[in-house]
Amino acid sequence: MTAVAEEEATPGTGAGAEHRARLLDGMARAVATKGYADTTIADIVREASVSRRTFYEHFADKAGCLIALYEVASGSAIAVLRAAIDPHSAWQAQVEQAMGAYLGVLSRNPVLLRTLFIEILGLGAPGLAARRRANQQLVDLMLDVVNNRPGERLRKKPLQPAMAMAVVGGINEMVLQAIEQERVGDLQSLVEPASALLRAAISAEF
Repeated sequence: MTAVAEEEATPGTGAGAEHRARLLDGMARAVATKGYADTTIADIVREASVSRRTFYEHFADKAGCLIALYEVASGSAIAVLRAAIDPHSAWQAQVEQAMGAYLGVLSRNPVLLRTLFIEILGLGAPGLAARRRANQQLVDLMLDVVNNRPGERLRKKPLQPAMAMAVVGGINEMVLQAIEQERVGDLQSLVEPASALLRAAISAEF
């Protein structure tokens, strides 16, 4: 089972949750092999070892399954980012630790990363909405950490949501460029420029 499916499945949640996790795992495996466009529902249920009927008990179509996979994978990456933040260390160190952890989890599955960053947008409005929700989660976490750091002097002007979104968008563009240039294995090289972008945004808001 992939890390995505492990994130979705929790002990004692019943057969329905297990089937859903297996379907997400099946989707992840199928798109890693064939890409989203060539993946069929038959591929997904074969990889998941469940029936087509079980698929339709959870998802209306393969687009809905991809969006669910995207949301679970994004949630997992954000959880890693949150766990990497040490509120007792200097904020400059927090930035680099968090960026390193976040980019590290993104680089674990290059093919799936391409699907989640690029092909999700091919789903139209539903895919864009899922992307917006994930970006907003990152923004909310950034605002909470930056504006509520314990032991720091009060900020004359808190980091604003628009500036935080600009940082998230900039980091996303760096990742997209790495995907397009087939440099997913070197995402850690983005830690320094991504951290510098966030530090600049924070400093500009004092």
